[in-house]
Amino acid sequence: MSTTWLPPEQYAETLMKATAFACLFFTDEDDRPLQLRAVYSQVHPWQWPGGTMDPGERPWETAVRECREETGMTVEGPTRLLAAVYGLPGAKWPYSTIGFVFDGGRLTADRIAGITLDPAEHDEVRVLSPDEWRAHMPERDFARLRAVLDARWTGVTAYFDTWDWDA
Repeated sequence: MSTTWLPPEQYAETLMKATAFACLFFTDEDDRPLQLRAVYSQVHPWQWPGGTMDPGERPWETAVRECREETGMTVEGPTRLLAAVYGLPGAKWPYSTIGFVFDGGRLTADRIAGITLDPAEHDEVRVLSPDEWRAHMPERDFARLRAVLDARWTGVTAYFDTWDWDA
């Protein structure tokens, strides 16, 4: 097998392309997950504060920025990665997706009541038990929620690699 050296910019064109996102996972003081209802997605209606990484941005920076933009909350850390999420490309999106779910901690009732949503993105905040969330989420979204909850409870980072675009 012969190996031909390519300049970095040419080699980069041969590699897999991916988009990346980062988000924060919050619960209330009773460990019930908090989620936001997206106005732009009927496929994945309930989401955590977060979004797509901007060029030059690191995952934690993305999670903090997106949380501030979507909820008005400022989070400082410390950073604790709960899950890495991966999805294969498909007909709906031509790139793989790589995600980072960080632990945002537990929020008091007052802090939850003080959330200010960006109406262009979300129209409701809910805090429900895992069993209650099951009825409101597609099965794959609920499986991801369970994996993240398990990671929070066990302290072992979850690897969730079935976030494929064509699933």
